[in-house]
Amino acid sequence: MKRKIALLVVGLLALGLTACGNAAGQSSGSKDAGTQSTAVQSTKAEPTSGAQSTKDTLVVYFSATGTTKGVAEKIVNITGADTYEIKAAQEYSTADLNYNDSNSRSTKEQKDATARPKIGSSAVSLEGYKTIYIGYPIWWGEEPRIMDTFVESNNFNGITMIPFCTSSSSGLGRSGQNLAKNAGSGTWLDGKRFGAGASEDEIRSWIKGLQ
Repeated sequence: MKRKIALLVVGLLALGLTACGNAAGQSSGSKDAGTQSTAVQSTKAEPTSGAQSTKDTLVVYFSATGTTKGVAEKIVNITGADTYEIKAAQEYSTADLNYNDSNSRSTKEQKDATARPKIGSSAVSLEGYKTIYIGYPIWWGEEPRIMDTFVESNNFNGITMIPFCTSSSSGLGRSGQNLAKNAGSGTWLDGKRFGAGASEDEIRSWIKGLQ
């Protein structure tokens, strides 16, 4: 009788150990599966290589009425360049641009060669760029003073600078030379004046002639 009871106890103990072992194995398997899932999600969250732009050409422009912006966008379409718009901290109103008013904001700025209007757009990094097209309207025969603010605020060493301007009749004048002098860095090429209706073919021909 005692022997039967002993055998029964041993059997019950063996059965209990087997059950514990299965439970432990299931717990371990669940933990591993969770870790594997986390690892896959982490890999997907990593940024892929080559996500950053590798372009070496930039189109910088200031456009108070939209005319220069139109030419700048065509240059971007042709070259595939990056773009940066110079925006005035205080936007120019129609009254500000009235060249018939000697007291208008733009007239006063253009009469003062030392005027430096503040730029409202965020600063741009020029690192990696080899060529910059820099565009602006012609005001009173010269570049808007905000363009001088921009070139004096940046370093163009190792960059080829290509000015372009828009106007109804006035040419580039000394604006390109003024910018080069105020910048004090970069290799500045002769610029080009475009009218409001400049076609993409006209602009493409100009760009091709620069090469």
